[in-house]
Amino acid sequence: MTTQEQNRRIVLASRPVGAPTEDDFRLEAVSKPSPKEGEVLLHTEYLSLDPYMRGRMSDAKSYADPVEVNDVMVGGTVARVVESNLADFEVGEWVLSFSGWQDYAISNGEGLLKLGKNPENPSYALGVMGMPGFTAYMGLLDIGQPKAGETVVVAAATGAVGSMVGQIAKIKGCKVVGIAGGEEKCRYAKDVLGFDECIDHRADDLNEQLASACDQGIDVYFENVGGKVFDAVMPLLNTGARVPLCGLISQYNNTGLPEGPDRMSLLMGQLLIKRIKMQGFIIFDDYAHRYNEFAEDMTQWLQAGKIQYREHLVKGLENAPQAFMGLLEGKNFGKLVVKTQ
Repeated sequence: MTTQEQNRRIVLASRPVGAPTEDDFRLEAVSKPSPKEGEVLLHTEYLSLDPYMRGRMSDAKSYADPVEVNDVMVGGTVARVVESNLADFEVGEWVLSFSGWQDYAISNGEGLLKLGKNPENPSYALGVMGMPGFTAYMGLLDIGQPKAGETVVVAAATGAVGSMVGQIAKIKGCKVVGIAGGEEKCRYAKDVLGFDECIDHRADDLNEQLASACDQGIDVYFENVGGKVFDAVMPLLNTGARVPLCGLISQYNNTGLPEGPDRMSLLMGQLLIKRIKMQGFIIFDDYAHRYNEFAEDMTQWLQAGKIQYREHLVKGLENAPQAFMGLLEGKNFGKLVVKTQ
């Protein structure tokens, strides 16, 4: 089987216990599929790597079905149509798809979003114009509802979601404090993204630095990390604060409850006394009908230079497992995307 006839794919070899390892993935080559009548053959050009994928590797009950062992890992993709038996799709068109960690996939057209014949930045559909940007936009504006002059805090501040949250909050006239891993990321958050402050979560005095930066308390905390960062945020939340919850990346590899005192009653007390709203959301389940609203605003902001966007590009589908493991450790700088070839 020549390389032109094969479909490389990365499957879930075993369910990880704790942090995933390379042994939990397997790269294999199978025959390239052929589209039937009413189908198209897609070639994956770009693969998005995102924290939610760690949950899909587990068989614990969640909002979506897990990846079965020996099945292709799931993931958003930007692909090109290479064969078409569908009147609505031409060979050469680019589409946003959900083909997973593989070179080729068959589609009947459902769920494909056309990107045109020559999109300027096709991979942007996986980041600033895709799920991460959409998550930041709806979570902040619909659940967080920031008002000019309020203080917004976001962790993973230079990541695919956090970087968008902070910049949108600045557009809305808020004071923005980011939390990120390392001096370089914090400097980028302030100098490039325009955050007012950014604090290294590795600092021994994280709590004190955050309290100093948020001297008027915190009105909106966009939660995507959890753990010690939320411990530092919780006492600073103002009465009437809003906490959009889209992820807990610090907890994804845990195999049990964290050690130490049970802080649940403290959290519940804070929610009650300060009338705090904390709301989880799954972006396409809850807001798919509002995508066009997001796309219109984000396109205008990008064209006006109000949004800065950074990709962390990894070349080679075979390098996806290592890149994904690094993502869970915070090693990426910007939206993590794999260029398959």
